[in-house]
Amino acid sequence: MKQYETVFIATPVLSDTQMKEAVAKYTKLIADNGGEVVYEEDWGLKQLAYPIQHKTSGFYYLIQFKADPQFVSTLE
Repeated sequence: MKQYETVFIATPVLSDTQMKEAVAKYTKLIADNGGEVVYEEDWGLKQLAYPIQHKTSGFYYLIQFKADPQFVSTLE
């Protein structure tokens, strides 16, 4: 298994509970496919460099994980 790092940005209209559910779903997907989450960090609500779908901010979340390369291609 190789180690990977991903940062995902969620819409700013999510509540804290909804954001935690989204993170849990993503980490469960990694675990269900034989991966292992090594590190997680919530970067919180940040301004985007440019608007995406008319939004100027988003919730940033960092996840470092180990997984097979085949699984990473399915995430993309």
